[in-house]
Amino acid sequence: MTGPTVLSVAYPFAPVGPDPVGGAEQILTRLDRAVVEAGGRSVVMAVEGSQPAGELIALPRVDGEVDGAARRTVHERLRALLAKAVAEVRPDVVHLHGIDFDAYLPDAGPPVVATLHLPLDWYAPGALRPVRPNTWLVPVSRRQAGDAAVDTRLLPPIENGVEVESFAPDRKRGYAFALGRICPEKGFHLALDAAKAAGRPMVLAGEVFPYAAHRAYFEQEIAPRLDRARRWAGPVAGAHKRHLLAAARCLLVPSLCEETSSLVAREALAAGTPVIAFARGALPEVVEHGRTGFLVKDVHDMAQALNRVDDLDPDDCRDTARARFSARAMTDAYLALYRRLAAEAVRAL
Repeated sequence: MTGPTVLSVAYPFAPVGPDPVGGAEQILTRLDRAVVEAGGRSVVMAVEGSQPAGELIALPRVDGEVDGAARRTVHERLRALLAKAVAEVRPDVVHLHGIDFDAYLPDAGPPVVATLHLPLDWYAPGALRPVRPNTWLVPVSRRQAGDAAVDTRLLPPIENGVEVESFAPDRKRGYAFALGRICPEKGFHLALDAAKAAGRPMVLAGEVFPYAAHRAYFEQEIAPRLDRARRWAGPVAGAHKRHLLAAARCLLVPSLCEETSSLVAREALAAGTPVIAFARGALPEVVEHGRTGFLVKDVHDMAQALNRVDDLDPDDCRDTARARFSARAMTDAYLALYRRLAAEAVRAL
């Protein structure tokens, strides 16, 4: 069976490639590769410098701070490029991954899928009720789907998957690890507080993106808490990221937002590293309290859990990741969705 032709549109301010930083970009990268491996045509619209497995339609890179003016300029260019790409590529499905997808929805035409990688209340008011026909929203967890209003046009959830076998166990080095965008909603200052209270070393890794709020958060809340035992490693990816995850005593996820999936928590479990997390959003669906990690409510609880995490078995973490968080299951589900929507569109002609 010939694979589908899929036109994927990344969040226009983050690159896509073999090992991207952002969670949405990681999922898009896996789907791009899966379409190619299935014998289909994958066309990816993403910022210049991206390296998809399929074909790239490059968006101009924004230099400097991403503010309202920059967004408006990029969205205008993206709408024009997307209209041109839909006409020329003639995709079976258009798949949108950005939080701003409603700003550049194509005109009526092929089916559109938008994956909701972020908390529902972060999207523009009209984004979850698109007027455009044949536009479908995919949640990434049961919790996220349950949070949606009854009139939201949701398909069943497709959970994010990780390539478990690419994460090998490693000798534990004793540090707690935290990884993600350095921004207020991730709450990493609380992880630093918990590590200090527990007397444990910690490595924080992640990128400070060019948003004023993110930079201010790093300067005001993160930098003052760093010391010889608790350090910031900057952005990490690839083998370096996998090593840091596998060698950590545990992963800390002190998120202050309703996490939709927590890809990094799934990766940690794949590496045999327990997860200590605030019980926000879908995290209780990922972490089995007392078996693959601990669900906690505040800094005090997190500090106490840091001193109990050695009681957990890394093999239980990996077994859970293999059984529940397979990248193959995720890509198969999306490929089936692409084919179904494409077939329905043909029948409707």
